[in-house]
Amino acid sequence: MLILMLLRHGKAGELESGLSDRDRDLTARGRNAAQAIGRHLTAKALVPDLVLCSPARRAAETWRLAAPELPNPPPVIVDEAIYAFDDGEAILGSLRHRAAAAASVLIVGHNPSIETLARRLATKGSKQLRTRLNAKYPTGTLTVLSFDASDWSAIGSGTLTHFVRPKDILSGA
Repeated sequence: MLILMLLRHGKAGELESGLSDRDRDLTARGRNAAQAIGRHLTAKALVPDLVLCSPARRAAETWRLAAPELPNPPPVIVDEAIYAFDDGEAILGSLRHRAAAAASVLIVGHNPSIETLARRLATKGSKQLRTRLNAKYPTGTLTVLSFDASDWSAIGSGTLTHFVRPKDILSGA
């Protein structure tokens, strides 16, 4: 069984004049959400074997803040292919190329790619979770899918096991 975790980066500041999209920082809300997602991963025993991360500052910062909340943060590969704003194919290609023997992978990326890929792969599992996934995918949201496969090249139809927005875990904080 393979586990794929798709994390949309935390809330980023607006694009300012003279600043490239890649250099946008997280807002205070985005930083809080990243730490909360890290704690949630640990609480739910969802510690990945590998992280694939976009090179954009807001994605790297999301992971940098989430990682210390895990008991043993995994290795990270920063991959240009994750800095994609497409149908998720570039992300899927990176996963298939780079995940190798990892049984669980967390990808920190951007919309619409992360959301589109999550929707495409989440064909099974809780109807309620799939309805929430299809309704809205805010910044800082985590989707977890499981696959009855032993190789990343064989994944297709996945089971949605978790769909967590920052407000779901920060509301009680």
